[in-house]
Amino acid sequence: MLTHIFLISALTAACNCLENGLARTPPMGWLSWERFRCNTDCLNDPDNCISERLFQKMADLLVSEGYASVGYEYVNIDDCWLERYRGPDGKLLSDQRRFPNGIKALSDYIHSKGLKFGIYEDYGNYTCAGYPGIIGFEKIDAYQFAEWNVDYVKLDGCYALPYDMDRGYTEFGKLLNSTGKHMVYSCSWPVYQIYAGIPPNFSAIQSHCNLWRNFDDIQDSWLSVENIIDYYGNNQDVIAPYAGPGHWNDPDMLIIGNFGLSYEQAKTQFAVWAILAAPLLMSVDLRTIRPEFKEILLNRKIISVDQDPLGIQGRRIYKHKGIEIWSKPISPVYQSFYSYALAFVNRRTDGTPSDISVTLKELGLINNSGYRVEDLYENIDYGILFPRTKIKVKVNPSGVVMLKGQIKF
Repeated sequence: MLTHIFLISALTAACNCLENGLARTPPMGWLSWERFRCNTDCLNDPDNCISERLFQKMADLLVSEGYASVGYEYVNIDDCWLERYRGPDGKLLSDQRRFPNGIKALSDYIHSKGLKFGIYEDYGNYTCAGYPGIIGFEKIDAYQFAEWNVDYVKLDGCYALPYDMDRGYTEFGKLLNSTGKHMVYSCSWPVYQIYAGIPPNFSAIQSHCNLWRNFDDIQDSWLSVENIIDYYGNNQDVIAPYAGPGHWNDPDMLIIGNFGLSYEQAKTQFAVWAILAAPLLMSVDLRTIRPEFKEILLNRKIISVDQDPLGIQGRRIYKHKGIEIWSKPISPVYQSFYSYALAFVNRRTDGTPSDISVTLKELGLINNSGYRVEDLYENIDYGILFPRTKIKVKVNPSGVVMLKGQIKF
């Protein structure tokens, strides 16, 4: 039985949110980790190692291949950019062989393309790959990031005590703001506490971070994507109320265009991430991505669902025998009625498409004036449909059909 669970007033919890004016919609961009990991072997693999050359090339392609024009604006370094030691003044040092011109020069290059620059560090003694962490150097590092004109800071949580994270992440966020350079602040605070059996204080996390990770790192596999989808569906009552403009749950990177997802599965990841109002951070080699996967990532209509200014995280409203329906209230709004984005997901693997039939009313679309319904992947306009109208969609195994119902005024 379909359960329509959107009480909009309950979706947005009151908070004193991070006042840096950033991430009013989920951040979009490119992040190195899932695709390029900690490849530091520039001697034998110069095209794929973590280096200034790689990030410059990805910045070039974001612009020349049209990604920047649809909203992908951040170029983010992840782990393994550092030397194994700090400088004599306590400052962080980028690897001199792989980043010979330094981080400020790379930041300047990315900004010269009209893009924004993100960097990685860790609230611990070391990063996850064993490079220097920020503990004991928090103020120095925050001000160094400002000097480098960093726009986005991802702070991981390896080699740290989860009980210290409430204080430590909060203090570092305040230090970032104190520099006068506003930087998007991405936290790994809750996921490490969940691993340690500590219930995260999402009110505090929401107040001090622009986005945060709740669950495992994504891997290049459909199983990994499914596990994340399940986590967000099973825990939506706990985590969804804290998402909104300036503060987002982060289910991790988009792996579309790599090795682990079929075309149908890639469409499903993009659709569900849009429903979740998730950050859209691609981790893919933009030099070699196939056209069909690039087309998914450049789908303006689905991006607009993710970037909807209401900032409401969608929810799973139906789950039965491998079929799921996900729903997200979006603009425009008329009186007390919302428009909606809907993702019909087929988790079955029995080799044949599944038919799903349901009325708009059962989906929670109850405005008697009707809704203009459109398929966002197939670009089919079904015209004005009404609450009692039954719609039927055919969904491929591990695939998705994504519809938008725009309220008729």
